[in-house]
Amino acid sequence: MKKTNALLTTLGVVLISGIFVFGISGEKKDKLFHEGTAMYFPTTTDFAGETAPLHVVDVRERLDRELLINANLHSTTTLILKRANRAFPVIEPILQKYGIPDDFKYLAVIESGLVNAVSSAGARGVWQFMPETAKEKGMEINDFVDERYHLEKSTEAACKYLLAAKNKFGSWTMAAASYNGGMNGVNKKVEEQQVTNYYDLALTEETSRYVFRILALKEIMKNPGKYGFNIYPTDLYSPIPTKKIEVDSTITDLASFAKTQGINYKILKIHNPWLRDKKLVNPSKKKYEIEIPTEGY
Repeated sequence: MKKTNALLTTLGVVLISGIFVFGISGEKKDKLFHEGTAMYFPTTTDFAGETAPLHVVDVRERLDRELLINANLHSTTTLILKRANRAFPVIEPILQKYGIPDDFKYLAVIESGLVNAVSSAGARGVWQFMPETAKEKGMEINDFVDERYHLEKSTEAACKYLLAAKNKFGSWTMAAASYNGGMNGVNKKVEEQQVTNYYDLALTEETSRYVFRILALKEIMKNPGKYGFNIYPTDLYSPIPTKKIEVDSTITDLASFAKTQGINYKILKIHNPWLRDKKLVNPSKKKYEIEIPTEGY
């Protein structure tokens, strides 16, 4: 009798589930079945409050491409999700300070994967600045210091660029595109094609994919479970507490300096990748802040 009741209960649940599934629309049914896999596709999306026109077939398919690629790059995207827990708390308040929409943190994600990447063209750091642009935005680059590797300073430089680009194009989406294609390059396409909307422009392969890559990473990182990434808070890389030591003179041996701070040279370089040599030459007595971890080493 108990087995019969259990069987009837199971059949009832299956029947009700079937009625529920077949009672919803085709599109909603697809989303129900795809949720939790790389095939999931959002109903709407936007960049910095500017809606992406997903009703346009070309736009929808370009976003679909980037979602599929990044959802299936499972190890790479998982590492990005882990790193973001440490990098975003540094980036977010700087964006807010400059009035830059929070979505631009995903631009840093697609530029570098939130590591100090080095490109074949000569770009460096999380925000991938070329030397000339970095200097224009106030960053120091020499044999001993390269502030492209300084997350706070490079984020501030990126903000300055993006504000200028927004002022030029009147759109945050276009400002993001220009970060890849250059303001002059994107403006030339605008003039040639007589349109001002990113989604209407025929751009180079890399720039035409650029904003869609940002949208894809934003969507996945905000909703990892919908794309099959089952990550728990304990899996994420936690911020490491540090203290800042101000120096205004030459440090002849950074390894010896590290020992005076209770750490070693490796740990010093991990937390201060902008120090590019084994010493810090500072004849002008410029003030630098060196980060020293207080735990986690």
